[in-house]
Amino acid sequence: MILHRPRWPTAAVCLTALAVSAAACGDDSSGSSGSDVSTSELSEAGRLVPAQIREEGTLSIATDPGYPPNEFLDTDGQTIVGMDIDLFDAVADELDLRTDYTSEDFESIITEVNKGNYDIGVSSFNINEERKLEVTMVSYFTAGTRWAVPDGNPKQVDPQAPCGLAVSVKASTVQGQRDLPTSAAACLADGEGLQVLPFGTQEEATSALLAGEADAMVADSPVISYATQQHQGEIEAAGKAYDTADYGYVISRDNPELADAIQMALVTLADEGTYGKVLEKWGQSDGAINDFAINP
Repeated sequence: MILHRPRWPTAAVCLTALAVSAAACGDDSSGSSGSDVSTSELSEAGRLVPAQIREEGTLSIATDPGYPPNEFLDTDGQTIVGMDIDLFDAVADELDLRTDYTSEDFESIITEVNKGNYDIGVSSFNINEERKLEVTMVSYFTAGTRWAVPDGNPKQVDPQAPCGLAVSVKASTVQGQRDLPTSAAACLADGEGLQVLPFGTQEEATSALLAGEADAMVADSPVISYATQQHQGEIEAAGKAYDTADYGYVISRDNPELADAIQMALVTLADEGTYGKVLEKWGQSDGAINDFAINP
């Protein structure tokens, strides 16, 4: 688990067990915990935080850190970093709360949030009708699906005609669970093959493309954008983004006050410019939205 005492633009971050005092994570002068702050000193969004969370002073957060640039492990192999992390740290700061991140398998996050084991899930969740039946979702970013290929696109890959290709993908994504299997079934029906190469992390999927094990790779548009930036001259994007959808924070339906607080914090961050600065830092300004909604 990683406990953040967010203070934008820089945050005091440390590795900690829950038993470790939050004061050990940074200089006490950087700010007090939520439980030490009087209601009159809180922002409008901060005053909406449920009493139990305000008393604890920390938001417990589940994330699957294998999807750069959104959430991934830093070079130390332990610290969780990324666009999602920076942005939600800023949200928590507006609420005068700390953030405590724990790595979880993506497919378990909604279940664990509903069990009450975490206050929120922050892990590039596309908002869809199925998920809105299970949890409350607060929109904060928009992304589509995009493909990447080796530089120069030697096999002339067309994302609209994928049959005959070997395609790498992070298994737990919408592309790995829905898009590629659907395409593979259609290719098989047409008497052609589509080899889906599923991996546990995005880094592994990208490595397969770089090593020539895959003809192409498919992921969310910010992931493809980041991968091509990191590996200029080796891979490039193919085609345009499609199937655009909002990302949303995952909150239990039993905790509507927290959803309200987070939505208001996002509005404030956008108004003051912090929201835009976070996205710009990670090269993801194209995904900015201006309507932060609850279950849009």
